Amino acid sequence: MKNFLDELNPAQREAVVNFKGPNLIIAGAGSGKTRVLTYRIAYLLQQRVFAGNIMALTFTNKAAKEMKERIVSLVGFENSRYLWMGTFHSIFAKILRSEASKIDFSPKFTIYDTDDSKSQIKAIVKELHFDDKQYKTSEVHNRISMAKNNLVTAANYVNSPIIQEQDLKSRRPQIGKIYSIYQSRLKTSDAMDFDDLLLFTNILFRDNADIAEKYQKHFKYLLVDEYQDTNYAQYLIIKKLCELSQNISVVGDDSQSIYSFRGAKIENILNFKKDYPALKLFKLEQNYRSTKNIVEAANSLINRNRNRIPKKVWSNNEEGDKIKVQKAFTDTEEGFMVANLLKEYKSENNFKFNDFVILYRINAQSRIFEESFRRSAIPYKVYGGLSFYQRKEVKDVIAYLRLVVNHNDDEAFKRIINYPARGIGKTTLEKVESISVTNNMSLWNTISAPKLLQTEVNQGTISRILNFKGLIEHFSEKNTDTDAFELSSYIVSQTGILRDLEADKSQESINRKQNIEELLNGIKDFCETSLSENPEAKVLLENYLENVSLLTDFDTTDDNEEKDRVALMTVHSAKGLEFNCVFIVGAEHELFPLYFNGVAPENIEEERRLFYVALTRAKKIANISFAENRYRWGKPVTCQPSSFISEIDKEFLDMAIEIDEENKPSSYNDKFNKKGTLLKSEMFKPEIKFSLKEKKLVHLNIAEKTNVLLIDKKENINIIEGATVIHNRFGKGIVIRVEGENSNTKALINFDISGEKQLLLKFAKLKVI
Repeated sequence: MKNFLDELNPAQREAVVNFKGPNLIIAGAGSGKTRVLTYRIAYLLQQRVFAGNIMALTFTNKAAKEMKERIVSLVGFENSRYLWMGTFHSIFAKILRSEASKIDFSPKFTIYDTDDSKSQIKAIVKELHFDDKQYKTSEVHNRISMAKNNLVTAANYVNSPIIQEQDLKSRRPQIGKIYSIYQSRLKTSDAMDFDDLLLFTNILFRDNADIAEKYQKHFKYLLVDEYQDTNYAQYLIIKKLCELSQNISVVGDDSQSIYSFRGAKIENILNFKKDYPALKLFKLEQNYRSTKNIVEAANSLINRNRNRIPKKVWSNNEEGDKIKVQKAFTDTEEGFMVANLLKEYKSENNFKFNDFVILYRINAQSRIFEESFRRSAIPYKVYGGLSFYQRKEVKDVIAYLRLVVNHNDDEAFKRIINYPARGIGKTTLEKVESISVTNNMSLWNTISAPKLLQTEVNQGTISRILNFKGLIEHFSEKNTDTDAFELSSYIVSQTGILRDLEADKSQESINRKQNIEELLNGIKDFCETSLSENPEAKVLLENYLENVSLLTDFDTTDDNEEKDRVALMTVHSAKGLEFNCVFIVGAEHELFPLYFNGVAPENIEEERRLFYVALTRAKKIANISFAENRYRWGKPVTCQPSSFISEIDKEFLDMAIEIDEENKPSSYNDKFNKKGTLLKSEMFKPEIKFSLKEKKLVHLNIAEKTNVLLIDKKENINIIEGATVIHNRFGKGIVIRVEGENSNTKALINFDISGEKQLLLKFAKLKVI
């Protein structure tokens, strides 16, 4: 067994060996957080703590897998095989399946993903004849999700005067009714959504003291990763589980708490001492990732936050370059400016394309960089798009697997009842659904009672429905003794899915067939991995489905992809990643920090934490850019640089431009006193208000500020060869040639960033400078 403690610095070592009682490990960016958590578990095992008595909770399956592999390399497979290590949802799903009868579910309950949940909500809104613009699926889903994360059941929801008043003010007074029906449909389908896994675990422990005590005694040591990202439901489960032993160790960084929109509460980590007064506090402050300059710049920014645990992150790495701050005239110019600078950095530093990342605040910003990179022949990949498991053909196959395991899964039933086509149309399905709602039955139980169908559905269609039912039952019979890979391959073959795709020779069908093959490869890999860990186990469909249903967006990133290309992603998606060179783009007031997060001090502090996360992804080079003019809602608007730029100490910045200190946007903190109360000078200023309907991805409604780019046609007479002009998209350039007459006059212009463009003057809106 290795003496792995020698690999740790003194602070890390202290955090690893002190494992008794409550411990809070504050891990600054790049400080080796994962190593400490991993080695702490390995140390417990080395101290002869039984692996089955240790629960370690993470936020992604990927993180859990990597940590478990590292632990195995440190202490061996046999010593670690019984560890309870995984995501909150996977661990609690395991407990709920074991105790399913206590909460009136079957052990094989289905776990609905976000798409399943939204599909059900959309159907309910339609069924109730509610306005789907008033009750938008995503907004209703978010509201229900937030309620569950705060342990508000459907019954609690409809009986809460405060909640009802909130919904009334937002002009959606019937969300409670939708929530109640939605929860009833889940129950009928023997299904839980992601949030239910946390809600029902709390209910299980609350209503069954003996079961709570059983798990409290079983888990003698509890470890939690990324504690700053926990929500209220997770917080209470953790607190309940360690009630007896008090052996709880949480690792996190309050400066990287950026998920409040998902229900995460930074108070959980800030108030940890109140919950556990006897805690030991450990601070990991040495940053191994970034240069000294980047670390100090990030420190100077985050120190502006008032709600934080004091720490001084430092680095022994090289000094490094200052952070370059660049201004572009337009967002398009910013795109080309970044492309050119990226090529320059690549050449100077012998970087590969995958050493670079472009970080933006919202997904909509990617378009500009996609266009500039295509024109500049820079390979790239946008992260955060459609994941593998969201693709139609993949969801179709998985729906078959789900229905084989759980016949009452209504969402799976609806998806495949007529795929591939078997003559059971939309109208028939609507009739079956209506009968199932009237009789409070699942769709499967409805078709299992043909007499119920006879008044609404003709005999020929009933026969086709029963043939489908027989097919699924045939697969279910095989599920008792056939492993998940063999049965999945059989299902894909027998249902005709592959036959349909092979008959269509289009590239799209070829891609879909390849995706199904890749899905089967994944199932085979899961079976082989499971058998390597437990050779005597039977790996059935339900085992695979439990694993795949709990995958998160972070888990579906293709790690095996070796293509050399630049990464484009939101800052939220970049959490936990690192790159040699980071471009933080669109660093503008009302974009980063984002406007709809308002002026409350806690909101601006989270935006600042997000900027801090962006900076600390960089190992060697960080670059910040902003545009003076940007198109929003199809209109050009004037922009100001983000207040966060001026909050970074100037000694760490290489600024080719000066930010107007008098007219710069205030850093919002200036408007509040130390207690978070508005200063008198701000008290009577108009309050920024918005309705939930306005909370769209790009809520940057400041078109009234537009004061540039609208050019009098008389300007065109000054556009001659050699003139310097500005274009609202391409920025500054020199006129090379003018040709044509009247409305057909064109100019060939060499723009500084965008290169040569030929423009029709009557539409170009050029300004001579």
